[in-house]
Amino acid sequence: MSVEAYLVIAIVAFTIIYFVVPLVAGTVARYRGKHLVTCPETRQPAAVDIDVKHAALSAVVGPPDLRLKTCSRWPERHDCGQECLLQIELAPEECKVRNILTGWYRDKVCVFCAKPFGEIRLYDHKPALLSPDGRTVEWQDLRAENIPAALEAAKPVCWDCHLLKTLMREQPDLIIQRPPRDVHIAGK
Repeated sequence: MSVEAYLVIAIVAFTIIYFVVPLVAGTVARYRGKHLVTCPETRQPAAVDIDVKHAALSAVVGPPDLRLKTCSRWPERHDCGQECLLQIELAPEECKVRNILTGWYRDKVCVFCAKPFGEIRLYDHKPALLSPDGRTVEWQDLRAENIPAALEAAKPVCWDCHLLKTLMREQPDLIIQRPPRDVHIAGK
């Protein structure tokens, strides 16, 4: 091959690496994950996933073309017009389930130990919710479309208290509950 051919290949490779890869990666990051929208037809929450592969590939030649990959209302309403996508186009971060959940804990404290919630880590030690029936519930146990109603009725619980309450519920024979001790200060 000639030097010119190598130069053309290098320019194409540089263009792809410098322009296309960040564009595709940004589109994937923006639209991946479960989103919560209000269904225009029913005015009820619906959990949807975007076809991220299609959105990322279409972003190479223009604005991303969004399509639903899944919806909690499917298969019954699979032929809907997907008007809910406008909500995600206008505010993709505000529609993400993980952002809705982590934002709910902002400025709150654990209902049991009063420990304030700092940064919520998504991969470990996620806080839980105290449901009206007195049970602690993990995020993964909630259907995404039920999250708004669950957050209205729930109270925040830190990871440590959730583990303790779960252990007390599931293995009560392993827990010894002692009455609180009176602390006496010497000389008083």
